Amino acid sequence: MQRKSDEFYMKKCIELALLGKGQVSPNPMVGCVVLDKNGEIISTGYHKKYGEFHAERNALINTDTAKTEEGTIFVNLEPCSHWGKTPPCTDIIIEKKIKKVVIGMQDVNPKIDGISVLKNAGIEVVTGVLENECKFLNRVFIKNITENLPYVVLKTATTMDGKISTQNGDSKWITSEESRAEVYKMRKEFDCIMTSSNTVIADNPTMEHRFKCIADTNNKISKDSKILSQGKIYHATKYNTPLKDGHLDLRAVLTELYKQGACSVLVECGGTMAGAMLKEGLIDEIYQFIAPKILNDNTGKSCFNGDSVNQISQTTKLTIYDTQIVSDDLLVKSIVRKP
Repeated sequence: MQRKSDEFYMKKCIELALLGKGQVSPNPMVGCVVLDKNGEIISTGYHKKYGEFHAERNALINTDTAKTEEGTIFVNLEPCSHWGKTPPCTDIIIEKKIKKVVIGMQDVNPKIDGISVLKNAGIEVVTGVLENECKFLNRVFIKNITENLPYVVLKTATTMDGKISTQNGDSKWITSEESRAEVYKMRKEFDCIMTSSNTVIADNPTMEHRFKCIADTNNKISKDSKILSQGKIYHATKYNTPLKDGHLDLRAVLTELYKQGACSVLVECGGTMAGAMLKEGLIDEIYQFIAPKILNDNTGKSCFNGDSVNQISQTTKLTIYDTQIVSDDLLVKSIVRKP
């Protein structure tokens, strides 16, 4: 019964945490619920913006100690225990005389030791409540800290038979105007947009965004390309990036993007680069818009074209976690399963 109650409040923490989506990077999304000693909610908070107070401090700072004493707080991520841009959250938890802290997941940042600090202060700590859901919420942050790489989402738009264009490159338009509008909104959730020189040359897109990366091994795009007209540009070529088998080392490109502050990257490209990134294990998620159209021509260009496979057992496995109808199209969001 207690576990069900803990999960109820942890779900509220996750809902609160999502209110900070797009505003807190490179920090994780965190929500907090505070109960008094009688089990009544007396305060909530979430991390609203990078550089500002964390969820626990927002929830507790204006709450009287008389109300919080002997109370319980729920938080989806282990409270921080060190000074950064803001004071340690463990300090205010102790100051407010909280008796019990329920945590969704431990922090993957080795600098954080909040659980030990709280236990040493005599506070009861419960961990692992809705742990998988809490890890999924902050999957971008987890990859950043554990791999020093951005979280990579590949966006593609295809016919039902997986084609992104005809054999001569005609692709306007496979999906609906509403789906294209959805992509514009998606881009705002990412720190960087990445594309290939082939896409720039074929479509001459603007891809309006504050930070864009073009993978262009031989530096062949035109200086008049629309994509260069706006935003910060990282133009990856053989002159500033290591090569692998005669092409850009795409892991090295992503490493550089992370160094430049990109915690998340949305990749919009053709089948060649998409296939290469998939083969290298560089894609974490796929957003696939599927239009109710069939090209019915195997000479058409596929959304992934980077490997030679003889057995179905060699396919890349995905886990679908969300589907949406966008006008006439289907948007499928899936996690790429790592071998």
